[in-house]
Formats: sequence, structure tokens, C-alpha cells
Amino acid sequence: MPELPEVEALAGYLRERAVGRRVERFEVAAISALKTYDPPPSTVAGRTVTGAGRYGKFLDVRFDEGLHLVVHLARAGWLHYREAFPAATPLRPGKGPIAVRVRLDDGSGFDLTEAGTQKKLAAYLVTDPALVPGVAKLGPDALEADLPTFAERLRSRRGQVKGVLTDQSVLAGVGNAYSDEILHTARLSPFAITDRLTDDQLAGLHAATRTVLGDAVRRSMGQRAAELKGEKRSGLKVHARKGLPCPVCGDTVREVSFADSSLQYCPTCQTGGKPLADRRLSRLVR
Repeated sequence: MPELPEVEALAGYLRERAVGRRVERFEVAAISALKTYDPPPSTVAGRTVTGAGRYGKFLDVRFDEGLHLVVHLARAGWLHYREAFPAATPLRPGKGPIAVRVRLDDGSGFDLTEAGTQKKLAAYLVTDPALVPGVAKLGPDALEADLPTFAERLRSRRGQVKGVLTDQSVLAGVGNAYSDEILHTARLSPFAITDRLTDDQLAGLHAATRTVLGDAVRRSMGQRAAELKGEKRSGLKVHARKGLPCPVCGDTVREVSFADSSLQYCPTCQTGGKPLADRRLSRLVR
């Protein structure tokens, strides 16, 4: 799933390539992906792209006259920028992975695509991003929150720190992959309980969050959209590295599996050498 660094890089790429260009055609191939009906998609044609940014993991493409295309890429969504499209024929609804296509006046443009069968990519055409329910519920941005805000937000929700750190209403932008990396850098168990964290542990977690996300943003900026997934994988130390040696201590990276997700961690760096039970209700002493 694209997280804060990748969405920030996609916004940066759109700022460099698409801003100032006029939309020739806005096409919706996956009707279920567009969650709004007013203003209608037809109003995008003829407008100029004026900017791009993000709200947590939501991408915000801005057009003149105050129109926004706000997109949540979900688990399998992505943005593919095309320097030229192969043909000007309209998209066929329900065919292929393309959900939305935006054609620009220089022949370039971008597709919003989603692989797999679980179609959860969501696009909203709105006059105010706050009208998007997911944006309205976001907590402070994980990369911008200062230490007092960060500590208050983490302590506001009692639970395992992995789950709280990825709760977008607590802090916006961190997902499964970067939460593994942040907790590894902070040397914290993913099952540590938030209201038991000391001030020093919270300060270390805050510093790790800024370091991991900041480094990922710096690595990603300037990359083409097609290169971002590889760049993300190359910077990971524990996430998706089950069975490989931890680059810090050499211990074997382990995994805890859940029904629809998993986490990875280093026992030596994070849990005092003890493996976590491979169930959500592990009773490992924290």
C-alpha cells in the first residue's frame, strides 16, 4: 500500500510534470472508484492542473476554480504517468486495471490503476478536501507532528503500538511497512502498549518516525512514478524481509501473521531476543 513517502513523491512528480497543463479528457473506467457525483466528471475537462499535494496517504490533485481530485490508492492502487497515450479512443468501463484516466493537452497524462480483485481505490471530485470522509477524520501528519503532539496522540489511544501508529485518526500517513521500519529503528516491540511507554520511549519513537519517513521521502523525491515501488523496497530493513538477517544486528527477521496482513521485526533489536507468538493476542511480557 502506498504510504506517506510514496504519495508525497507522486504529488511531487505531478507538480513537476502536470502543473500548468490543461485537462483534455477525464475518463472514469471503474464506476465504483468514483465516490462522488457532484460536481460531475465532465466538469474536469478544460480545467488547468494548478497543484498537487497530499493529506496523509490521500493524494490531492488540484485544478483551477477550486476543484480537487482526491485519491486514496488503497492496497493495490497506483498512479502511472504516460508521456503519450497509445490511442485517443475512450476507455471501456470495466475492462482492465485502469480506474481513472486524465489526458492533458500536451498528449501526456496519468492513469489511476488498481491490480487484483479487491477494488478499493477511491477517487473523489470535491470543492474542498475536507468533504472527503477519510480526510476529515485524519489525525496530525506523522511527519509534521512535534514531540508533544506526537506523545499526546499516541497516549490518546490505548493499544498495541503497531496498531495505534497505523491508525490514521491518530497520526496520518504511516501504514504497515513504515510502521515496521519505525518500530525497528526505535527498538520497540510492535506489541508494546502505548500507555505503558515511557517519555524516553515516546521521544525515541517520535525521532524514529521523523527519521524513517524523512529518509524515505528524500529517497523517493525525483523518482519517476514507475520507480517508486522499487525504491521503497530497497530501503526496508525488516518489513517484507522474513528469514533474512537484520542489517543492524544480524539476527533473523521474524514475522507475525494475521488474517489479512503481517508484520516483521527483529527479536534482538526489539523484543530482548524473545520471539513473538504468531497471533494477535501474544502474551509476551512487554
